[in-house]
Amino acid sequence: MGRVLPIVVAIALLVYALIDCLQTDSARFRSLNRFIWVAIIVLIPLVGPLLWLAIGKAREQRRPVPPPSRPVAPDDDPEFLRQLRDIDTKHEKMLGEWEADLRRREQRMRGTDKPADEPMTEQERKDAELRKREDESRHGSDDDDDPR
Repeated sequence: MGRVLPIVVAIALLVYALIDCLQTDSARFRSLNRFIWVAIIVLIPLVGPLLWLAIGKAREQRRPVPPPSRPVAPDDDPEFLRQLRDIDTKHEKMLGEWEADLRRREQRMRGTDKPADEPMTEQERKDAELRKREDESRHGSDDDDDPR
């Protein structure tokens, strides 16, 4: 076992260096071309692969890469929050306009110019109740198919 281990290590180193040399881009070779480096790796056992790994190819200059900018969460983004406030304001304004329009239509239907906020008089209540009963009786007579 003690005699086989150095041979196995030398062969593994040779295979690794040979594959690395064959897969390395030509622009990264130092001073010698690919053919000469393959010859050195194969013909000079143990030293050839070590030379290739030590000085055969130019190492990449690893520059510190700044971390990618992370997107801002919506609740931390002031622009997004401003847009939400603007949308809420527009919706509130639109809702107010719809309510005012509804009040005007109700007043027109009642035939009064009185604001809808004022309480109804006794006579107005009686009239409204009478209209409600008439509407219910009209709707009730149309339901001939009703199983009740």
